[in-house]
Amino acid sequence: MQFQPYKKINDNRYREDFGFYFEDFTEGMIIEHRPGRTLTRTDNTWMTLLTMNTAQLHFDAHYAQKTEWQLPLVDSTLTLAIITGMTVNTISKKVVANLEWDKVQLLKPVFEGDTIYAESEILSKRESHSRPTQGIVTVETRGFKQDGELFMRFMRTVLVYKKGHSPNYNIDEASE
Repeated sequence: MQFQPYKKINDNRYREDFGFYFEDFTEGMIIEHRPGRTLTRTDNTWMTLLTMNTAQLHFDAHYAQKTEWQLPLVDSTLTLAIITGMTVNTISKKVVANLEWDKVQLLKPVFEGDTIYAESEILSKRESHSRPTQGIVTVETRGFKQDGELFMRFMRTVLVYKKGHSPNYNIDEASE
């Protein structure tokens, strides 16, 4: 399969059209998601404020120095959100809904200054029994640090449109 992320509109106009439809996924396919993302102190502080996570280990450098890590840890819900976000262009851009998150494993700590990357492996797919224009895809997504160290993995099941059945974004139609 050769995925084309741009749809030709006319001789001199193209529209971005990211995302895999149900038919584009094959079991065993591995997708490397890019670009990566370097995590900053600001990212970590904002996440703790937004989520009301008051664990000092995430935002108090003096406190963190006294722990086995000796540095503030990046909030794991932030790394989960970013790794998931990295997968959207292929895994869930054509999604109807997330159906399940399962087996979230936090394997290694992530620190401010680390750059993280993601990859997803298609574990299974099947047509929906109740929605003939959609299918169900289960993936395992893995997060890696800049040195290749695996720090996170999780499974996610999504309901995805089949080709020809997703809402069509057409700016000309939206203005009518």
